[in-house]
Amino acid sequence: MTDDVLISVERNVGRIRLNRPKAIHALTREMCDAMSEVLLAWRDDPSVQIVVIDHAEGRGFCAGGDVVMLARSGATDAVDAKAFFYSEYRLNHLLFTYPKPTVAIMDGITMGGGVGISQPCEYRVATENTRLAMPETGIGLFPDVGGGWYLPRLPGRVGQFMALTGARLDAGECLYLGLATHYIEQASLEDLYDRIVQAPSRLKGTLGAAQPVAPQAKIEANLGLITKLFASDRLEEVMAALEADDSDWAQSELATLKSKSPLSCKVSLRLLAEGANRNSFAEEMRAEYALAGRIVRTHDFREGVRALLIDKDNNPHWDPPTPEQVDDEMLDILFEPLPRHEQWNPFPETGE
Repeated sequence: MTDDVLISVERNVGRIRLNRPKAIHALTREMCDAMSEVLLAWRDDPSVQIVVIDHAEGRGFCAGGDVVMLARSGATDAVDAKAFFYSEYRLNHLLFTYPKPTVAIMDGITMGGGVGISQPCEYRVATENTRLAMPETGIGLFPDVGGGWYLPRLPGRVGQFMALTGARLDAGECLYLGLATHYIEQASLEDLYDRIVQAPSRLKGTLGAAQPVAPQAKIEANLGLITKLFASDRLEEVMAALEADDSDWAQSELATLKSKSPLSCKVSLRLLAEGANRNSFAEEMRAEYALAGRIVRTHDFREGVRALLIDKDNNPHWDPPTPEQVDDEMLDILFEPLPRHEQWNPFPETGE
């Protein structure tokens, strides 16, 4: 166990609280293992009926994973990075297949790994502070932790838009798109938890009764443009469509897209295209694990982490520098399945 995860049971409710506030609760391998261990213990424990996942103090639910560690590992043998992904994806899959009701409180920043532990939950609560995003193309990574499963199943081409641009969604937008199931104001969260504890068997009604009117979904006004301009699975065609549209929105998104890693953007589009046709979440995690172990060893990942998180000059030098220079052969190498003995596998208890 680790102090970075607080675990408790009150009456029939198990509570997992992320407790790494200085890092906005970014996940470590130890945190993933601690959560998986207790979830497996509670899985067949009749005294635990519901699991609530939230954060202790701080301004966000979970900012992602420890990407600086991943970049340092990728610069050598990537062993630690692969071990982290293996544990994290097992946790994601365990939550996806969990037989008991799970509630994620997505208060504040919910990005990357935070999306990975909230989206598998049956109930996903957003607050006025929620900012949900998959910003990985800005650091040379890709929307993992199940992004290849969730994003292509969103309305229209919103998933592709999110994957490419790293767009931050608020509570109203998360509700509108189904990324959240409920909206509750932050000031009411502790009261909500107390009411869940008082009546675990009435969880759905308790969440519904606590829900005020949610903010309007601003993204709704741009759905037509997103569907039209992000229609292609080819990055060059998406950028050409944005270039040809003279609206302020299109030009703003084009500028954003030009700041991202071309390699990561192409990887992301291919991941979503393939993920849309996968038959199981375990199959998705297996493909993402193979891809993640290779992408952390690329120049763009190390450079993106350097520019945005270490030196913080916000001036990454991508290689290849343009979409046209990222060819299919580069992608084929990254997407190659691993040999069977190196593949990711879920916990045996999940039955897959």
